[in-house]
Amino acid sequence: MKNHVIILMLLLFSFSALAQKPIKGRIKDANGKAIESVNVSLKDAEGNIINFSRTNRNGEFSIAIKNDQVTGYKIEASSIGYKKLSTSITDVAKSYELVMQSSETNLETVTVKNRPSLTSRGDTLNYRPSDFADKQDRSIGDVLKKMPGIEVAEDGKISYNGKSISNLYVDGDNLLDDKYNIGTKSIPQGAVDKVQVIQNDQPIKMMRKNNMSDDVALNLVLKDEAKLKVMGDATAGAGMPNRFDENLTAMLFNKKLKFINNIKGNNIGNDPGIDLTSHNLSDYLKKLDNDRPSSLLSTGAAGVPSLPQSRYLFNKAGLANLNNLYKFNQDLQLRANLSYLYDERSQQYNKFSQTYLSGQTISYTESQNNAINPQKLRAQFNLNGNADKYYLNNNFVLDYAPFKTSSGFVINDVAANQVLRQETLDISNEFNYRKKLKSEDVINLYSYLNRTTQPENLNITPGLNADILNNGNSYLGLSQYIKIPTWYTNNYASFAFVNNHFVQTYKAGFNVQQQQLNSELYRTQNNQQTELVSGNTVNDLDWLKTKLYADATYEFTNDKLKAGISLPLSYNLIQYNDDINQLDKNLHKFFLNPFLNLKYQTSVENYVTANYSFRNDLGGIDDIYRGTVLKNYRSLFANNAPISESKTHNVGAGFNFRKAMQMFFFNITANYSDAELNTISSYSLSNNIQQRVVLPLSNHIRTLSLNANASKYVFALKSTVSAGFGFSQSGYSQLQNNELFDLNAQTVFYKLGIEAKLSRFINWSYLANFSVTDNKAKVADAIKTNFQQLRQQSTLAITTVRNVYLNLSAEHLFTHQSTQPNLKYLFADMNIKYKYLKIKTDFEFGITNLANIKSFDAVYLSANSLTTGTYFIPGRVAMLKGTFSF
Repeated sequence: MKNHVIILMLLLFSFSALAQKPIKGRIKDANGKAIESVNVSLKDAEGNIINFSRTNRNGEFSIAIKNDQVTGYKIEASSIGYKKLSTSITDVAKSYELVMQSSETNLETVTVKNRPSLTSRGDTLNYRPSDFADKQDRSIGDVLKKMPGIEVAEDGKISYNGKSISNLYVDGDNLLDDKYNIGTKSIPQGAVDKVQVIQNDQPIKMMRKNNMSDDVALNLVLKDEAKLKVMGDATAGAGMPNRFDENLTAMLFNKKLKFINNIKGNNIGNDPGIDLTSHNLSDYLKKLDNDRPSSLLSTGAAGVPSLPQSRYLFNKAGLANLNNLYKFNQDLQLRANLSYLYDERSQQYNKFSQTYLSGQTISYTESQNNAINPQKLRAQFNLNGNADKYYLNNNFVLDYAPFKTSSGFVINDVAANQVLRQETLDISNEFNYRKKLKSEDVINLYSYLNRTTQPENLNITPGLNADILNNGNSYLGLSQYIKIPTWYTNNYASFAFVNNHFVQTYKAGFNVQQQQLNSELYRTQNNQQTELVSGNTVNDLDWLKTKLYADATYEFTNDKLKAGISLPLSYNLIQYNDDINQLDKNLHKFFLNPFLNLKYQTSVENYVTANYSFRNDLGGIDDIYRGTVLKNYRSLFANNAPISESKTHNVGAGFNFRKAMQMFFFNITANYSDAELNTISSYSLSNNIQQRVVLPLSNHIRTLSLNANASKYVFALKSTVSAGFGFSQSGYSQLQNNELFDLNAQTVFYKLGIEAKLSRFINWSYLANFSVTDNKAKVADAIKTNFQQLRQQSTLAITTVRNVYLNLSAEHLFTHQSTQPNLKYLFADMNIKYKYLKIKTDFEFGITNLANIKSFDAVYLSANSLTTGTYFIPGRVAMLKGTFSF
């Protein structure tokens, strides 16, 4: 490993050496003002481009050359609005001062009528929403779906050229903190002047000079008239059978105060909780390094069908979502994000499952009728100071989430009832301070403190699996109790040495995680007596994890190359004990987890990336408890292994291509990972119950993936077309009923979409996704499964007469799986809208699920199991709504 690190560092310094002989200069206009983003090319005597660069905000450029032999070389500078400039190179050491003259030549795109265009300035690409919107589009989210290069997923997550955005800014301000769905749904498309795609987004001002960020963000630039007053809308809707849909939104976007405040409620299958989705939460939690377990108990529900949520959700939900930002001055602001969600859901399904093992087939049937009551309360307060010389960010968050599920179920013709109560309270404060010194070096202080409690309680009546849990005697019920309180803190200090294009950062810190896992499993006998199931169903586990770490990071950046290597070294100490289960152990580990990333700009718009990482990870408290826990009514879990460890090699590469002026975007990425684990889950399956024990056994998980996407605006058809391809393959081991075997899973998917203007009054959209999944277990007489699914969605939007709009939409699902009959579904919807412009009100009548489909069958295949499920879904719903805009 030491030799590898030395080689990687030498590679990095060799890149720096390539830029030791640059041709430098500065470009200004006739008035002496620096010109930014000028394309500067270095050409040889034959006119071949040797290298290129772009000017920074000070008009400065630097072009690297390999030697001093520049006879006949020229510099050519070009920029929109200026005449092309050419000058000969006579002296490499000379700094060239170039003056560009304004050009009055009109660009060709200006003379073309009704033709959308994009403009680019530095790392920012500008879309005009008016180029892509039509009269039926209400919010900016409706228009984003039509813009080439931008993709909006069903859950509202936005990607640009294959990369998820890190933030959605509103006039440059981070109002919504990654929960941006409410912004894309609420901000009127007519209020947005430009949608800016910011590549290499760096929100911290002092870090922009040597910017190593690879993030992509969107900024909504609002029209001046949209900043002058409060705007919003109010919706009232009623329908059959017994449906309602209400919404009130108010927005203000001026220089001092910005807010989007919303109250909504409905029972038509639209989950208002989607507005609270944090799209980059997993990346954020990974940075915190606080790997506490999620909820340990469940009701054993069969999940949800492979349909859009609005097709299957029975709900009655309300949400208050308040987002307010106040700016004290240009560099200091306070933001408050407050929300409360209350939801009542119902779910009903039947399921049949079979698992195929050598010489036996494990099968069970079950049905459930669930009443689910999730609630979420969140209060977040953020103080942010962001100036050229300092950065201060303090973020306080309180999350409270009570959750209750009541269900009646039947498993293998045995009926029972269960109630699950979960209550999570999470309080945290994150402090981050950076200071730039006179030397341009930067000091950084960071502290994170978190307290979490998450009690859980599962009650089941009558008692099940008496042969395992009550010596074969019938009994009244089971009660499983669990508490996992957690304290966690992470603190570090770092110092960055800045030297032109090269930055060295050295960090040192520590984190501490203290937890307890208390659990008991009780049974109630027929005489009402309550007792422990056994001494093996109790946990009283104390856990203390301490980590001391240091990190050396070296980064190099110029106009064409960004390269970085990180060498984090850590000492990990874990101590845990449980007197009841005679457990008293500790673990000491030193880890080096190197990470290398490269980004090379092959041209002004295109770049390639490559990365490699090696990571050591340790398991958590839920990996080592010895007492048995009743996870759900048919699952008993325990552990009999040391702390799980994984060692993962990951290598990836990508290529991003775009021709912004031609509105063509393409990206391709490939990734391979190999994870070695020291433990494996051993499952003992029967027709009524599964038992899991974690055992010490080395095994691997290997994964290969490839993804490609393209998007193009076809000017002749006034349409945005998109296409995509994906491939993934994974191999892993499984231990069931003492039988160890390897599994292979492979999936290929294709997608194709179009957003088209068929005529002045007809728009058409179409999206198709086709996937093929193959699974196979490497055992004798194994069943090889093949699963194919095609999903097609189409909408026809027609302007019938003045201010009257008709929408017809359909969704078709076709599923083919080996050994099973094909499944076919066709959903259709209709909507008609009248815009009463005089009173700024839309009147809308719609019918969803015209065919009145009330049940949905789904089949799930793996390498050695088959699960079929029937879900009950809402039938036909008719709604009448009125929306008033102000």
